[in-house]
Amino acid sequence: MAIKITDECINCGACEPECPNNAIYDAGVPWKFSEGTALEGVIDFGDGVTLDTSASQDAISDEVYYIVSDKCTECIGFHDEPQCAAVCPVDCCVEDEDVVETNEELLAKKAWLHAE
Repeated sequence: MAIKITDECINCGACEPECPNNAIYDAGVPWKFSEGTALEGVIDFGDGVTLDTSASQDAISDEVYYIVSDKCTECIGFHDEPQCAAVCPVDCCVEDEDVVETNEELLAKKAWLHAE
């Protein structure tokens, strides 16, 4: 399961520098697949969708920090627990029930993101 940030977020920013995949962004800030990863050029998702990794994507939230689930690995392969949740002073970094992934899928995502 990926992690999400709830609307209880106080926008302290403690979580952002802790993410090993650069999957956390400030409210309203666009994101890119290339930021904090080894991804370059055009990626093919295998379903006919392709994307330039350096292209800006719309912010997911304009009100609170947010996590890009396509880049979140729950820190699997880096740490024993999600670091955003570990440092969050208001416990608003929680499991995203809409994005369920196994440990094997999260490790594969980590390998893909970091060209391992």
